Amino acid sequence: MAIKTKTDEVAGAVQDSTPATMEAVSQTVAASYQQGAQGIQNGASRGIEQTVSALKDGMSQAAAGLESTQARVKEGMEKAMKTAEEFVAFGQGNLEALVKSGQVWAAGVQDLGKQVAATAQSSIEESVSTFKAISAAKSVKDAFDLQASFARSTLEKAISEASRLADASFKLTEQTVAPLTARMSLAVEKFAKPV
Repeated sequence: MAIKTKTDEVAGAVQDSTPATMEAVSQTVAASYQQGAQGIQNGASRGIEQTVSALKDGMSQAAAGLESTQARVKEGMEKAMKTAEEFVAFGQGNLEALVKSGQVWAAGVQDLGKQVAATAQSSIEESVSTFKAISAAKSVKDAFDLQASFARSTLEKAISEASRLADASFKLTEQTVAPLTARMSLAVEKFAKPV
């Protein structure tokens, strides 16, 4: 009879239990594999969902950024168009002021010309009548008196007319420059403002 040792007993128990243990181990391994696969599948699914979610968030942020940029560009274009329209209107106002100034100047010069012509006509008529009077004078003394009176009168009229003509010219200059001065004041007021 052979002697059984504790080692033999354990070996026998292991041999007897090996098919059951192997089955249990196999089931445990299969369950672990299945859980691992499920975990990987869930992880992959969650990873895809997270990726899709991140892509959606990124797209909505990009769309919001694009809308914001479009709004700023549109606002900038509207400001640029408004500024361009203001410049065109301002330039048109400048042209109108220049035309008005030219019209005032032309009318004023025409009036001054009429005044000078009327003064010259009056002076010529007075000279002719004085010459006739001197020609008809009975004495040289009367002729000299007429000549002296005529010279004094002519000098006084010349000084008076020169003063009147200077005043009229000064007023004409003020009237001519007034529309241009108004536009300059408007330009300083409009364009000196901080934006």
